[in-house]
Formats: sequence, structure tokens, C-alpha cells
Amino acid sequence: MGVSSCGKSTVGQLLGDQVGLVFRDGDDMHPAANIEKMSAGHALNDADRWPWLEAIGQWMQAQTEGAIVGCSALKRSYRDLIRTHAPDTVFVHLHGSYERLLERMQNRAGHFMPVSLLQSQFETLEQLGEDEPGIVLDVAQSPAELAAEAARYLRG
Repeated sequence: MGVSSCGKSTVGQLLGDQVGLVFRDGDDMHPAANIEKMSAGHALNDADRWPWLEAIGQWMQAQTEGAIVGCSALKRSYRDLIRTHAPDTVFVHLHGSYERLLERMQNRAGHFMPVSLLQSQFETLEQLGEDEPGIVLDVAQSPAELAAEAARYLRG
């Protein structure tokens, strides 16, 4: 989980390979209307996100062996919704400074999320609560290091 450009897709795929779980990019699960809205520079609101989060939770529930989804899950209520379907979900929050992630976004090609929406994601982000299962990792580390640290955490 985390804001745009934190490495969810890259780290999620590496993590999936390390722990033997299928990875799915949550961006691929957005309805077309959400992608159009973000591409036009408009932030999603809760009403836009609920069906997407439901779909993520339902897909995770159907994965009997477990799965990894790269998903922003910015608010506690979003994470709670996912857990209504997949109660054993553990979150790996990839955290970085606004400046670092802004630079990544500016150097990224082919993604629908415009740089102009990064600030709104930081404003929406609610850190993992102490009672939420998960770990916060600093994206200053390489994707391989992040995936290895997340794998150690998941293996307990």
C-alpha cells in the first residue's frame, strides 16, 4: 500500500516471487471511469473508490492460497473494507517523502496517474494504526531490499 510511485507494483511482484504468491496490480482493477477521472487530473473520492476496493477484497477472498495486491489503500476505512472480504490481510506500507515520490512520478512514463494528484494522495493517506497488521518500509531502499524485508516480516 502507499501513494503513487512508492513502488507497489515493482515490490509487489518481487515479493510475490519470493513468497510464492500471485501478484495483481490494483491499478488494473480500477473501473474505466476511475482511470478517466484520474487521467483528467481529478482525485478520486470515496464513492469512486468503494467499488474498486470491494473488487480487490473479493478477488483476494477468492485466492485460497493467498495473494498480493498492489493497492493504495490510503485510508483506514479502505483497508477495513478489504479486510471484510480477506480478514487475514497484512499491509506492507511503502512510505517515502513527497519530494522523492514526486521525482519518481516525473520520471515515470506510461502511467495514467498525473503528477498533479500526488499531493491529494498524501493528504488522504492515513498511516497504519497500531492495531492494523502490517509494516512500514522506507522506499529509500531498493525494491529488492524492500521485498526481502517484507518477505521476512510475512514469514514471521
